[in-house]
Amino acid sequence: MTLDEALDALAQQAEPGRARQMAAYHKATRRYLGVPTPAVNELTKTWRQTLDVASRVTLAGQLWETDIFEARQGAAKLLTQARIRPDDQVWGLIRSWVAQFDSWAIADHAAIAGQKRLVAQPDRLDEVARWTQSSHMWTRRAALVFTLPWTKQNHPKPEELAARDRILGWAAGYVDDKDWFIQKAVAWWLRDLSRHDEERTRAFLSEHGERMKPFARKEAARHLQD
Repeated sequence: MTLDEALDALAQQAEPGRARQMAAYHKATRRYLGVPTPAVNELTKTWRQTLDVASRVTLAGQLWETDIFEARQGAAKLLTQARIRPDDQVWGLIRSWVAQFDSWAIADHAAIAGQKRLVAQPDRLDEVARWTQSSHMWTRRAALVFTLPWTKQNHPKPEELAARDRILGWAAGYVDDKDWFIQKAVAWWLRDLSRHDEERTRAFLSEHGERMKPFARKEAARHLQD
C-alpha cells in the first residue's frame, strides 16, 4: 500500500464538519481530516493483516511525517500489536516519534504501541529512564505513559516489582514539576497501580502526596478505600 492510497482511504471515512470540531478540541496546529477513531481502527486493522512488518514500518513512518492527525493516529495503530518479530525497527520508529509529541491524543496512541514493545523487551526501560531527564515535557510524560503495563500485574515477578519500584522513583522525581500534564501522568500511574498494589500507592502518597497538586493527589487516590 502506498502513502497516497492510505491517505485516500482515510479521507473517504471523513465526516462533514468533524475536522473543524477536532481542531477546536485538540488545539494542536495540524491538519485534521474529520475521521472518527473507530474508522481509523478498522482501516489499520486491515492494513496490519495485509502488510508485513517492514512494509508496516515504512507506511507508518510516511503517515507520521504528513503531520495529519488521523495519519499519525493510524501510524501508531499500525504498530500496535503484542507479537512482532523482529521488532527493533518498530521500536526504533516509535522511539523517534517521542521528541515530536505535542498533544496528548497522538502521544497516547503512540504510547500504546510503545507499551507493547517495552513489555516484549523490558530492558528497553534503560532507554526510557533517560527520557525522565528531557527538557521536552512530552518526553518526560511519555516515560510514565509508556510504562503503564507495570501498574497492572496482580502477581508480579521479582523483576517486575523491581521495575515497578524503579518507575515509581521516576514519578517521585516528577512531583515537584507543576506542569498539568506531568501531574496528570503521575496521578494516572498511581491510580492504575492502586487497583493492583494498594500498599505501594499508599506509601508513595504518604511520602510525596503533599507536594502533588490537589487534583492529582485526589485522582491518584480515587480507588483507595478510606
